[in-house]
Amino acid sequence: METRLTLRPGQPGTRKLVERYGERLIRVRYVYDPASGQRLKTVELVVEAVPWTPRGRKPRRQDDDVVYVRIAFHETELRERAKRLGAIWRKPQRLWEITYRDSKRLGIEDRIVESGG
Repeated sequence: METRLTLRPGQPGTRKLVERYGERLIRVRYVYDPASGQRLKTVELVVEAVPWTPRGRKPRRQDDDVVYVRIAFHETELRERAKRLGAIWRKPQRLWEITYRDSKRLGIEDRIVESGG
């Protein structure tokens, strides 16, 4: 089956369905079934609405985003590996500035500090 057209309520071709389903109508689709040679008209409806509060999400990062990570003073080898990848020590924040890609490469993405300070 192939969907060729999706309409939102209020668009031409949805008037009768809006009259029938009202605010519950989300979208109307025209689906073509080459096996049976039929065009099917389907509707997506709201059947229940309940209160919901979204959870906070971590921001999605791109590999080139600059992030700040904590590397302890005694982690000499890790600091050296970070420096070789281009990490920069930011003294006022007492954090290392590095790309997200490199933090994943070093396995320290769990040490990212969100505020940068």
